Amino acid sequence: MKTEIVHNSSPGIALVTWVLRPPRLVLLLTTCLLLAAGCRQDMQDQPRFKPLRPNPVFDDGGSARPLVEGTVPRASASFRPSWLAASAKPTPALEVNDPSKLTQFPFPVTANVLDRGQDRFNIYCSVCHGRVGDGRGMVVQRGFRQPPSYHIDRLRAAPIGHFYDVVTNGFGAMPSYGEQVPPQDRWAIIAYIRALQLSQHAPVSDVPLENRDKLNAGGPPK
Repeated sequence: MKTEIVHNSSPGIALVTWVLRPPRLVLLLTTCLLLAAGCRQDMQDQPRFKPLRPNPVFDDGGSARPLVEGTVPRASASFRPSWLAASAKPTPALEVNDPSKLTQFPFPVTANVLDRGQDRFNIYCSVCHGRVGDGRGMVVQRGFRQPPSYHIDRLRAAPIGHFYDVVTNGFGAMPSYGEQVPPQDRWAIIAYIRALQLSQHAPVSDVPLENRDKLNAGGPPK
């Protein structure tokens, strides 16, 4: 770019002009065109249809299209649900689309299952819920929000599916543990939670006769 001074016919007046060389002029015009092209790209005005809006492309005039023939819902009983453990045998009690409504474990609860549940519970759950499920875990003692005790009437009466849903999806301040804990271990944890609940509310009639005297005496001597 160069500067030229052009003298006017009027005395004492001069006009200053800037003359652009051709390459710089092309560069400037190209930049202006690019900026202008990007000014009116309204992203909210995309070529799409809002639900139930008409569409003249199809004979029925609708934008919403029917499902492809053979489409099956994700919750269909034709598929094995993700919450159903690999060892589970489908029964009428397990044929539900919402696992939070389940009242039956998808496999037999054995001593090995309880041992596994205790191990996973102590790793993932006890930091908040406490080792006995009273909601006084170590992080709660350091200021984290306290969860409800497993021993309140509401949670003692809750179906086992409720606990599965909470572990999978989270609830309130509790995050989801669906990534950390596979379905088989979730059920094992819930079985152990039921054992914790029973341990605090077991009737004397559940204690074997040979051990009831120990209860009445306060347990064996230390």
